Amino acid sequence: MKTALSGHYVLCGFGRVGRQVAREFTRDNVPFVIVDNDPQKVEECLSEGYLAMLGEASDDANLEEAGVQKARGLVAAVNSDAANVFVVLSARKINPSLHIVARASSDESAAKLEIAGADRTLSPYAVGGRRLASLATQPLVVDFLDIVTRGEHGIEFRLEEFGVPKESPLANHTIAEIQIREKTGAMVLAIRTPEGRFDTTPSAQDTLHPGDTLIVLGTREQVDRLEVLMHGGEPVDEHS
Repeated sequence: MKTALSGHYVLCGFGRVGRQVAREFTRDNVPFVIVDNDPQKVEECLSEGYLAMLGEASDDANLEEAGVQKARGLVAAVNSDAANVFVVLSARKINPSLHIVARASSDESAAKLEIAGADRTLSPYAVGGRRLASLATQPLVVDFLDIVTRGEHGIEFRLEEFGVPKESPLANHTIAEIQIREKTGAMVLAIRTPEGRFDTTPSAQDTLHPGDTLIVLGTREQVDRLEVLMHGGEPVDEHS
């Protein structure tokens, strides 16, 4: 039965990497559907309360059933690099604007996945190695980043991505003119332009343009107020 989800993520593969992705999506309240060709894994998904379907993730019909046309993104986490290449090719053909992230076991595989259409690739082994090294040399930095990116230990503040809508009436105005900090409480830490350039030291005089992505530090409520502000509304402080 075709999923009625929209703006969700399609998670292809429920192995070690897929399981962790599912946990993170669940923790962040991100809607997603899992596609796996192993009946036992699909049963496990359903027992965990995940939405899942049985089938080859590289099959066009299965991706369409998972709602890839209306999905926000896809994670190719099948255990085989070759299978992930086919997943990416199929998904990109069906939805050219889909944001695709793929698991890769080597730099060579990552290059092939990018040629196939993946926007980003990631090697769990490389990431694990970097994290182990950081835990050994900069443990407090790792702890701090975990807190602000995951909201752990009761800390409300988190790092969030926030896009500036192309139709926003506040686009082409400076941060000072918009009064982001004053009206929302959120702090803009960095700005990424549509061309991919990062400004990691934005000032109150910097202008926001349509298509920019803001890296923001704030609570969920503050980010929600920022979204209201960017769409031309007047954010309300629920604690005032």
